[in-house]
Amino acid sequence: MRKLYGTALAVVMASAALMTAGCGQGLLGGDDAGSAEKKDEPIVLGMLIPQSGSEAAIGPYMSNAAQLAVDEINAKGGVLGRKLELKTADDACDPQTAAAGANKLVTAGVHVSIGGYCSGATLPTLPIFGKAGIPMIIPAANSQELVDQKLKNVFLINGTGSQQAGAAAAWMTKDGATKVALMHDNTSYSKDIALRTQTLVDEPGGPETAILEAVTPKESDYSANITKVLAKKPDYVYWTGYFQEGGLIARQLRQAGYQGKIMVGDGSVSPKLIEIAGAEAATGVYATMTQTPDTLQGAESWIADYTKKFGSEPGPYSNQAYDAVRLAAEAVTKAGGTDGQKVIAALEAIDGFSMFSGPLKFTPEHTLSTGGFQILVVKDGKFALQDALQ
Repeated sequence: MRKLYGTALAVVMASAALMTAGCGQGLLGGDDAGSAEKKDEPIVLGMLIPQSGSEAAIGPYMSNAAQLAVDEINAKGGVLGRKLELKTADDACDPQTAAAGANKLVTAGVHVSIGGYCSGATLPTLPIFGKAGIPMIIPAANSQELVDQKLKNVFLINGTGSQQAGAAAAWMTKDGATKVALMHDNTSYSKDIALRTQTLVDEPGGPETAILEAVTPKESDYSANITKVLAKKPDYVYWTGYFQEGGLIARQLRQAGYQGKIMVGDGSVSPKLIEIAGAEAATGVYATMTQTPDTLQGAESWIADYTKKFGSEPGPYSNQAYDAVRLAAEAVTKAGGTDGQKVIAALEAIDGFSMFSGPLKFTPEHTLSTGGFQILVVKDGKFALQDALQ
């Protein structure tokens, strides 16, 4: 899920190029690939998450859940007789901060990367982890641009932007929409979902796009954008950006007299959206979202374990982060060690591995075979399951 800047990759290519094979301990052609495994040392998992900035509320959900999985696996003897160790670094949902964090994790000798929330911060880390030969299991970031890099070491375990657009278009069509306003923040992630949704809703037999409106992130007043949107008289507004702007847009739409339906993308699924919008404006807001802990059937004991350990309930992307650790452990086990090429081959061969999202099998593009997007709705002050479309 998540912000993706079109120039992010170019911004940090120089940073990736400065890395040497020696400092990276590259897994595809470095120490582990050419020498015996260091049996007495831990298997280190690296996690880039937002620990500062506007999306910082998500970071603890992901790191806590990953640590829970690490602790559970270690309590059962670890992986191949070695303990797992989790190292985190801040990406602030910012390309340059993320590049610095990725370099930090590479220098720390991580064997597998299991992070990635904002796509804009994840994209520039691809060449850094790639040059170091580190397999990447990305639990949240899902822009199609990540997939389009066609990198052998990159695997996504969240549904893609095209799958999210499909879920959004299907729901709005099913719900009787006739004119849809699509609003995005002009970053590649958000704009990509909006454009893909536009293509789908404009197909024969569906609603039509009333307007495609771009806003500037981090502003406090979107009244000019909202005036343009309402002039087109939409009966559905779909915001594909993040909760900070999404909460303001929902509130300001209602203040402007809009009585139609509002839907937001997965980047806006946060209690913070409800807090920013206010309970009245947020009530009834729909969302396209992959599984969250409170929409997972049979997850009660896992939620209880998380809550007992960390003193608060798990939030968005905690279940995906938990599964990223489990998947990394499974791949290392199947590979017989941390050799990068063997771990990648093991990930590609995964067929039926049990995750919260269901049995896992990757497509040739290293994405989920099934999208798993659900429709949520704000009810009684929280996002709750409305309908499952896939």
